[in-house]
Amino acid sequence: MLRTPTGGAGNGTATADDRPMSIGTVLLQLRDQFPEVTISKIRFLEAEGLVEPQRTPSGYRKFRPADVERLAQVLRMQRDHYLPLKVIREHLDAVARGEQVALPAPEGERHLTDGSWTGGPGRATAARIGRVELLAAAEVSESDLDAWESYGLVVPTADGGYDAGTVTVARLVADLGRFGLEPRHLRAMRAAADREAGLIEQVVAPLRRHRNPQTRAHAEATAKELAELSVRLHSALVQTALRIRLH
Repeated sequence: MLRTPTGGAGNGTATADDRPMSIGTVLLQLRDQFPEVTISKIRFLEAEGLVEPQRTPSGYRKFRPADVERLAQVLRMQRDHYLPLKVIREHLDAVARGEQVALPAPEGERHLTDGSWTGGPGRATAARIGRVELLAAAEVSESDLDAWESYGLVVPTADGGYDAGTVTVARLVADLGRFGLEPRHLRAMRAAADREAGLIEQVVAPLRRHRNPQTRAHAEATAKELAELSVRLHSALVQTALRIRLH
């Protein structure tokens, strides 16, 4: 559950529990659980009828805690179940009517042939989904996915499926597309990511070749830490460049 400040109740006035929030405040609350959520994503979910915030006379959105919790449910079902928005909307409407509606198992590895799930919490293997499920998760068309693959932005696994990391990439590419950024505009980002991955690989290669299993495990941890630092540096450099250009 999302945490909201507590306050008094019973006097008929708005408390810290139910005071309307701006879209920026909502974003901050959701970011703890969903680091990749953006204001454009919240607006998109509103446009799709998944949440209906109040509007001030001047047109500003005002969200209640119930709206934030509903957004969290939508994002959780997208992330954990790879469900399209239509199915999510139907599920939430059914729950609101008091109906019992089952969802697919959220963890484990999904077979591409029969759609069943295996594995469970603690398995190292990430979830893999098929093409139809990726289209639903990213909410895009076949032609969009074809274009992403042609530019190397989305790459299927050897068995033709897509892992959890690729799903994240697809959603981010889709979000950028809503701002008018096309796959051809994102080729530089892909090329930069490949160069950074190559640099990290050079750093950890001696550790990965070591005979000691603990040393090889340390290589994986080191690669992950280096990747996180690389992402943070990239973000800081982009923000610095924007400050210089916009001022």
